[in-house]
Amino acid sequence: MPSLKIASWNINSVRARPDLVSRFLEEADPDILCLQETKAHNDVFPRKFFEERGYPHIALNGQKMHHGVGTISKVPLEEDLRHDWQDNGEARHIGVRVAGKFRLENVYVPAGGDVPDRDVNPKFGQKLDFLGRMTEWGQKLAEPTLLVGDFNIAPLECDVWSHKQLLNVVSHTPIEVETLQRFKDSHDWVDLGRKFIPAPERCFTWWSYRSPDYTKNDRGRRLDHMWCSPTLEDKVTGHEVHEPVRGWEKPSDHVPLVCEVQL
Repeated sequence: MPSLKIASWNINSVRARPDLVSRFLEEADPDILCLQETKAHNDVFPRKFFEERGYPHIALNGQKMHHGVGTISKVPLEEDLRHDWQDNGEARHIGVRVAGKFRLENVYVPAGGDVPDRDVNPKFGQKLDFLGRMTEWGQKLAEPTLLVGDFNIAPLECDVWSHKQLLNVVSHTPIEVETLQRFKDSHDWVDLGRKFIPAPERCFTWWSYRSPDYTKNDRGRRLDHMWCSPTLEDKVTGHEVHEPVRGWEKPSDHVPLVCEVQL
């Protein structure tokens, strides 16, 4: 049965890491690559770079200097849409239909600043409101959908290196976890990461740049996710975290996820 290999990766500037991207495309050979934090306006996105590597179909929602998402594909993409879940014009979503079979939604949830209190940190409130708007969207969603991206939330206790020490750290606070759970419930999303790597097995996708050697203390978090509609679950045949990429030269602080979907 034909299938598509789909990757998702917060690249932390696509133009700053061409060698990293090229190596990943060569080694993993995904059919579709969903990028977050591209940090490139559509006019300066490196289209030719991807076209030369066999990815001529490109859907972009870029922004100068910050944010930005892009879906790059070997196969045609249909009906690209952009939701402003941030409600301020930030480029954080691009959605397409793939092969006439399912929708592929690529999202970059705001980090939320450093203080987990919306009264003193507006960025934290924006993050919660972003997820609230996603929840309203999820409640109305009817098509089979694969949702991928940087959610900037590690929902389970085993999704961080220390649940106790990170309870008050943005990305693992109870209110973020509860807000993400409401979104999950809005469409009965299937968390593919934890379907294929069941809790409490270790599964991290992000390590801070503050540690010179990310493997030494392994203070990781599972911030990047792939979720699917219940109607698509049986079509997803695999899910991998490409952790070694974090150790490549000049890496992003996130690593790619890859899943395979039968058509």
